[in-house]
Amino acid sequence: MTSTFPDVSISTERLVLRPFEEADVPSLTEMMRDELVAAWTTVPVPYRESDAREFILRRAPALRTEGRGIAFAVAEFLTQRLVGLVHLDHTDWRILGTEVGYVVAPWARGEGYASESVLALAQWLFQDQKFERMELRTAADNTAAQQVAQKLGCISEGVLRNAWIARTRTEDGGWAEIRTDLLVWSLLPEDLDGIPEQLADADGYAPYPDWLHSPR
Repeated sequence: MTSTFPDVSISTERLVLRPFEEADVPSLTEMMRDELVAAWTTVPVPYRESDAREFILRRAPALRTEGRGIAFAVAEFLTQRLVGLVHLDHTDWRILGTEVGYVVAPWARGEGYASESVLALAQWLFQDQKFERMELRTAADNTAAQQVAQKLGCISEGVLRNAWIARTRTEDGGWAEIRTDLLVWSLLPEDLDGIPEQLADADGYAPYPDWLHSPR
């Protein structure tokens, strides 16, 4: 029997991490068309509504049901507007380790949503799911992602040389692929000691999330 994460929603004072819905297609499409998302992730370029629908209806559910991880839409609690996504992948159920990735919408950057959503996911992962390791990999030139890792208390473990393909704009407005290094960061349960309170003081939100197991 395949081990899987439960179908849950996680809430903080400002955000709700929930399963994707078909109604998210337009917002997800707009978010994934952002140039920074294209530069640092493997999303199709150009990103179409059909790509968003494929992700929401097939790829995201399969990530959980096949035991590889879980994907959450990140929405503002008050407005319910989609502000990002966060997901776990490459899950190893024997060692209880997994890899986290995230995207923040261009209209929601600078609010601390990346660190807040990843922290909430980490707390759920360690406290509710009893995992022992969460890993984050960032491209060498992606300083914003590295700052999030540092805010969360992640420990830098080393460099995977020439391990990633990023994209950069060309003079004619197209995209070119460039090879780059990956920085490997890890977070263990004990690394979170004091981190929620520090982020709460810095970004102005309650440090402890709630999670609700869905009956679906």
